[in-house]
Amino acid sequence: MNVGFISLGCSKNLIDTEIVIGKFKNHNYNIVNDESKADILVINTCGFIDEAKEEAINTILEMAEYKNRRCKYLIVMGCLVQRYGEELIKLLPEVDLWIKLDEYDILWNKIDDLIKRDIVEKSKTKKITKISEIPPMPMFSQNEYLDRTITTGNNYAYLKIGEGCSNRCTYCAIPYIRGPFVSRKKEDIIKEAKDLAKKGIREIIIIAQDTTKYGIDIYGENKLAEILDEISKIKEIKWIRFLYSYPEGITDELINVVARNPKIAKYFDIPIQHISDNVLKIMNRKTNGEQIRKLITKIRNKIPQVTLRTSLIVGFPGETDEEFNELLDFVKKAKFDKLGVFKYSKEDGTPASKLPNQIHGNTKKSRYNKIMKEQQEISEKNLKEKIGKEYETLIENISFDGKYYIGRTIENVPDIDGVVYIKNPNKENLINKFVTCRIVDINTYDLIGEII
Repeated sequence: MNVGFISLGCSKNLIDTEIVIGKFKNHNYNIVNDESKADILVINTCGFIDEAKEEAINTILEMAEYKNRRCKYLIVMGCLVQRYGEELIKLLPEVDLWIKLDEYDILWNKIDDLIKRDIVEKSKTKKITKISEIPPMPMFSQNEYLDRTITTGNNYAYLKIGEGCSNRCTYCAIPYIRGPFVSRKKEDIIKEAKDLAKKGIREIIIIAQDTTKYGIDIYGENKLAEILDEISKIKEIKWIRFLYSYPEGITDELINVVARNPKIAKYFDIPIQHISDNVLKIMNRKTNGEQIRKLITKIRNKIPQVTLRTSLIVGFPGETDEEFNELLDFVKKAKFDKLGVFKYSKEDGTPASKLPNQIHGNTKKSRYNKIMKEQQEISEKNLKEKIGKEYETLIENISFDGKYYIGRTIENVPDIDGVVYIKNPNKENLINKFVTCRIVDINTYDLIGEII
């Protein structure tokens, strides 16, 4: 049988999808990229914010149309199912199997039995067997290495070092979906990194909901810097980066290992969410505005060429005009290289959803637009400073018209940050190769270069 996959949401979710693909392949299923050719369609959903939920529901309905053609089974798994499983079963009878996070072992270890049993049940009663009728098993152990099929191409792969989150920010539903933070063993992580290197992967991207919490639960202290150092010893790995590092967990040791290790990207992704002390306190964040400002100054002093990325939330319940203006002024002064903004989303079951003074949607949109307008100007100024400089660049694609190669420097996270468009006059095949290029121009969030 042919199986097609759709993975929604974050890169952490993508790893779950890749593991499931690997399990299907190990059970001798054929993996296809064309939904119209799939006998089984598997959707891995995100349930983080309203926009993600809407995308998931629309995708399920879209894929359900294929059941009128070749598709026999529609399977939906992931965070949305974990949060709203019972409601979804009633809402979307087109789905044959619903897989919660804590039922993954059933899918991965017994997928053949599930499909066969479903076929039998259909033939006898015309009733679909629901996954909930089978006794639940614990979610897969984070301390076990799980083979997966890399879907991100030949050059980079994500490596998840932990699952869940224990920070309990008042606006966030992840602890209720994924549970508390659980670290993987160091040996398991290093084994996976070595296996990825053997497959030709040159860039490892370390992820978790908060990478700075890695190791605290099983080793009693933060071991992120140690893991980065260990992975850098793998000869085949050329670039290493880590994402989602909360400000309170960024230690001097971590800054120092980034500063001295040539393989580790001089890149910090620090989700600060706000700068107002009052808003941060109500969000249950572990830092205040002064600590955030001092951290940014410390990192830039230690690593002058560092790239700083952050994420912010506007329209949090009770956010006053003064508090928003403080945030806007901070953005102007901090001049982040990369910045993402979320409009506050009221999530079921979170403490923030019960707060008074919820902000009107139009106000959220206005505040969002103001910050993004300011950041666009900052980004253009920051990028203009790169004109004339030379960068090692990994070429990953070519433009539709064939006039440009599309690449990344070590300063760019794939699919999140901008790219480098490199003039391609000689038509030489350089895809998946590293070149040195000089930046000659910019285009809002992207660079334009030429090979030297």
